[in-house]
Order: sequence, then C-alpha cells, then structure tokens
Amino acid sequence: MNENILSISGLSKSYASGFQALRSVDLQIRRGEIFALLGPNGAGKTTLISIVCGIVNASAGRVLVDGHDISTDYRTTRSIIGLVPQELTVEAFETVWNTVSLSRGLFGLSPKPAHIEKVLRDLSLWDKKDSPMRTLSGGMKRRVLIAKALSHEPKLLFLDEPTAGVDVALRQDMWALVRRLRDSGVTIVLTTHYIDEAEEMADRIGVISKGAIVLVEQKAELMRKLGRKQLTLHLVRPLEKLPVALAAYPLALSVDGTQLTYTYDERGEHSGIAQLLQDVEGAGIAFKDLQTSQSSLEDIFVDLVTEKTA
Repeated sequence: MNENILSISGLSKSYASGFQALRSVDLQIRRGEIFALLGPNGAGKTTLISIVCGIVNASAGRVLVDGHDISTDYRTTRSIIGLVPQELTVEAFETVWNTVSLSRGLFGLSPKPAHIEKVLRDLSLWDKKDSPMRTLSGGMKRRVLIAKALSHEPKLLFLDEPTAGVDVALRQDMWALVRRLRDSGVTIVLTTHYIDEAEEMADRIGVISKGAIVLVEQKAELMRKLGRKQLTLHLVRPLEKLPVALAAYPLALSVDGTQLTYTYDERGEHSGIAQLLQDVEGAGIAFKDLQTSQSSLEDIFVDLVTEKTA
C-alpha cells in the first residue's frame, strides 16, 4: 500500500483574468496523518482543496487520491474524500438526521443508520437529530457539515478553515474530534490561518504563499530548524549604551537600559553564548538573572511568508 494517500504534482490554476491562484504545486499527504496547510487569506488554500475535490478544474498538473487519478476516475476519488467547506450552507428546514443521511445517499450508498448515529453521537449532535437546521447555532451547523462529510465513510477528510468564527471552547472540542478521527484511520488535511491550530494539531505543516508551497516539514523539525531563540540578561545596573567591546554581537538594549537581549539561530552550535557571557563580564557588566525563550510557530510563519514575498 502506498504510504501517500494524496499525491499532487505540478498543479497550477490560472483564471481568464490572468490571475494565477496556484503555481506548480507538488505535495504528498501521508496516510493517517494530520497535515496543516498554513497560509494567509488568498494564498491558494481553498483553490487547492477545490481542485482535489473536483469542484474546480486545474490548468495543469496531476492529482492522485489513493492511487486514483481525479480526472479519469472522478467518482472513485470523490467517494474517498470528505470535504468540510468554509461556508455554512445547509437546508434551513431540513432536520439534522435527514441532512446527514441525504449526504450519504448522494454518493450512491445504501442507508446505514448505525453509522449516521455514531457520527452524530461523536459530534455531540445526537440530541439535535430531529431539530431543523435553522434552529442550530453556527458552531452546531459547522458540526453538521463535518457529519455530512463523514456520512459516506471517507478515508481522506479536508477541513477548510473549520474553526473560523468559532468560539474557543468549541475550537478545543473540534481539535479533540479531529484527533479521534485520525485515530480511527482517517487522514486529515486542515487549512487554517490560526497558527495555534496548526501548532496544536498537526503532524506536518505546509506553508503556502501566493499560490506556491513555500515549505513542508514535520512540525517539531520546523520548530527546531527555523525557531529563533532569545537570551535575555537582566542587568544589575542600567546601561546607557552598548559597549564597543560587544558590538560584534546581535544585542538589543531595552529602552530603560536594564535588559540585554541576544537573538540567535537555533541552527547554530549553542550560538556562542558562553563566549558572549564571558565578554559581557569582561566589559564590566553584571547581571542578576537570565532567561531564554524560543520563537513560536507564528513568528516562523510570519518570517517565512515575509521572506518569500519580499
């Protein structure tokens, strides 16, 4: 069995206006992982998903879903995929049960009430099964969209900005649900511009900017390779300015002169901290405390996008 459930190669999309939404995207999604695709609004995340799901036609490139080509084997590939779109589009007067059951029927599958019940229970929707969709809150409607996407038992689930506009408590619930889905064997591709969502959920992270994949990396490895660290020295006596003897170091002096901050790259071999501390002491600067901090995924993301679009 191929370890990649989704293989995208040379995928491009250009519109008649000349706008290029995707630029020769290559991407492999591994079976059983949670993959977060990060990017600012307009970066191409939804276009990419729409092509894989057969909603938008590509201008160039090839997409294989579980070994099947989306162009020549559309029905098979579409049955493997579940999609939770950004928009909360549901039939207002239909019940939750009928909405989800109908979605299964659209894939030509026979009714399976036990599966629909399990999905609704897993999503804390069981007590709402007979409620008309118009009576549900936005968060509940989003859960119904997930239930619809799971109704035909897909192997690959796309969540396009699943927690946009959702309150913090519900976001936590959604994250727990996504983990349970992954544990049940479903591969998850999550698009988001919430950095904490990717940091919390993903096994691997891809960054897309202006229609191109900037980077794909294991989350932990991304943090290790690209994360900057800072060492802050809390001084005994304030400094008016940095001594000439320390000019070679990337140091920043706080406005009140009481803190020296040294920013260094995680990739460096301890980045000369021992030498720095020795030189600080040699310059007659005494410090009473020191602390280190590491850049967050958000810092890394902003740096990457800025660097690639500069």
